[in-house]
Amino acid sequence: MLRLVSLKLGRLYRYVKLAVLGSLAAALVLNTHSLLGSLQRNELSERRFLQLNKCPACWGTSWCRKFLNGQLRLESWGRLRLFDFFNVKNVYFARYGEPREGSRRVVLKRLGSAQELADIDAKICRRATGRGRCDLPQALHATEFASLNGDVRLLTPDAVEGWSDLVHCPSQRLLDRLVRRYAETKDSGSFLLRNLKDAERMQLLITLAFNPEPLVLQSFPSDEGWPFAKYLGACGRMVAVNYVGEELWSYFNAPWEKRVDLAWQLMEIAEQLTNNDFEFALYLLDVSFDNFAVGPRDGKVIIVDAENVLVADKRLIRQNKPENWDVWYESKFDDCDKEACLSFSKEILCARVTVDHNYYAVCQNLLSRHATWRGTSGGLLHDPPAEIAKDGRLEALLDECANPKKRYGRFQAAKELREYLAQLSNNVR
Repeated sequence: MLRLVSLKLGRLYRYVKLAVLGSLAAALVLNTHSLLGSLQRNELSERRFLQLNKCPACWGTSWCRKFLNGQLRLESWGRLRLFDFFNVKNVYFARYGEPREGSRRVVLKRLGSAQELADIDAKICRRATGRGRCDLPQALHATEFASLNGDVRLLTPDAVEGWSDLVHCPSQRLLDRLVRRYAETKDSGSFLLRNLKDAERMQLLITLAFNPEPLVLQSFPSDEGWPFAKYLGACGRMVAVNYVGEELWSYFNAPWEKRVDLAWQLMEIAEQLTNNDFEFALYLLDVSFDNFAVGPRDGKVIIVDAENVLVADKRLIRQNKPENWDVWYESKFDDCDKEACLSFSKEILCARVTVDHNYYAVCQNLLSRHATWRGTSGGLLHDPPAEIAKDGRLEALLDECANPKKRYGRFQAAKELREYLAQLSNNVR
């Protein structure tokens, strides 16, 4: 009976698969003319595709000249709108050409799905007019984004606190940094909000409220050693960032030596974001294999999705001394059945100086046996060589880092794990 059910399910799967492929083939045939048109024209030079008409409810205009002059072109299948159905995250790969530098690959992001972008439009319209549709640029002037006008000297915590993860608990020092390093203005370098033009100011605020990833990349740039992709510029609702390389996921079954090096880098990233000379703790609230990429030449691990980053100002915490501010905080292990689970309290992350969240996130979701992703288990450090498995130290450190048995055990395990992985990596080399 079970075999009969299995056979029926197998046939049903094949029929469904054939039906989907048939529908796709039919769509390709019926839309051949439009498909050929998509391949021939450069949509990245079209104002409508870039949604420039939505500005200043957009991400910026610093790269518009490059887009509109045709210096960027979508790669291969990215030109076919038929495949947008599968591109839920609205992420595109393109070639960017400079006369003296040649061509290089870049990543283009709309910073949200089509539905998410439609929702923010409707939200702005309802706040301004009470209706779901409106003249967006005009309506923007009747929202809270316009209340921070040219008469306002500084962007203050009271005005934006809680707008997004980046400013869940902002300090004045952080906000001054965001304004001073805002790349979508010609006069960057000043922390005075009133020095921005009206359109630039509203673009900054819209980005901060909807998806602050560009502001994270600008405020903590790769040029200064931060482990994020390099921000290049924006045009309308399209942001350009440097292409790093293949996702970390593609290295899941790489040689052991390579995986050890990648694991060491991930722990170093966790340490850098937690403890640095700037005394900003950057906590990763979304940690999965597709949020990191690896450079093909230097093998460097880089964070390529920085939308969900909470920044806590340790100087402000020490100054305000909230309850238990100096008590070390241990994150609780989350043994759930889903991928990339994390248990955290944003309020606690904002109120403690010493927090193990980043170590916990990397160990649980990427390195240890608890990590699950796309049907796999065992984490990046699965199936170690026999001598390392027999020694047992690596497994013990990973287990203590993911799900500590001792008080403050994760702090110590993370430190020892970084040292042990560095030792293994050096031994391999």
